[in-house]
Amino acid sequence: MARILDGKILSEKIKNNLQIEIKELKKKNIFPGLAVVLVGDDPASKIYVGSKEKACRELGIHSKVFRLGKDAAEKEILELLESLNADKEIHGILVQLPLPKHIDEKKIIEAIDPKKDVDCFHPENVGRLMVGNGQIFPCTPAGVMEILKEYNIEIAGKDAVVVGKSNIVGKPMAAMLLNAGATVTVCHSKTTNLKEKILGAEILVSAAGKPGLITVDMVKPGVVVIDVGINRNAEGRLTGDVDFEKVSRVAGAITPVPGGVGPMTIAMLMKNTVVAATRIYE
Repeated sequence: MARILDGKILSEKIKNNLQIEIKELKKKNIFPGLAVVLVGDDPASKIYVGSKEKACRELGIHSKVFRLGKDAAEKEILELLESLNADKEIHGILVQLPLPKHIDEKKIIEAIDPKKDVDCFHPENVGRLMVGNGQIFPCTPAGVMEILKEYNIEIAGKDAVVVGKSNIVGKPMAAMLLNAGATVTVCHSKTTNLKEKILGAEILVSAAGKPGLITVDMVKPGVVVIDVGINRNAEGRLTGDVDFEKVSRVAGAITPVPGGVGPMTIAMLMKNTVVAATRIYE
């Protein structure tokens, strides 16, 4: 049976350390602040934003949430971002994705001050990540790297496979593993012989968003499996991309869903906000 990589326990450990850090910052009159912009009424987005508000409250991070209607004009969002960029009480800005179809996502992301871009979506921060000079890291991939570090899983020299090529998880995940010395293969919807490629993995990160995509016949014994997928099955139960029950009998280590990568994403957002607050005063 695979070792369970518990993101819930690790996220609590990280948040406890952040709490101490935040108290020290406040003694220096630095009060970390996070602004979240939510446009529209996407149910999943509302849940995520609620989790972020709760984490800010627990840690003592100053939090502002701006809820705009689904018909909000692009100009209105850009003006809001301009004011948040200039707001000295706000160190981190996050625009919850996805945005309604009439909004140019690229334009919105590029309007965020790179120093306040706690999602690490701005092209300047993406560029820094690619050349191995990152200062703030994308929350979910950073959470994965923390899990691997916590459980002493060697990355350098390993064959890693990332399933999914999104700008939010897949691409930055591949870059971070590459920067850590892994040989990385990225698979996606156009990949042929997916099974053959996954069978070569010593570290597998699945971020495809397809329940049951990774089956037991696709993994080799001892593989480290990181399941980033969050889906609901026919019974409405949360499930990942991986057939956990069967794959966990073969894998060397595996993250559960829920309780694996999910809690780490929020913890890393909080960490990025603290890092941004500290850097602004350097």
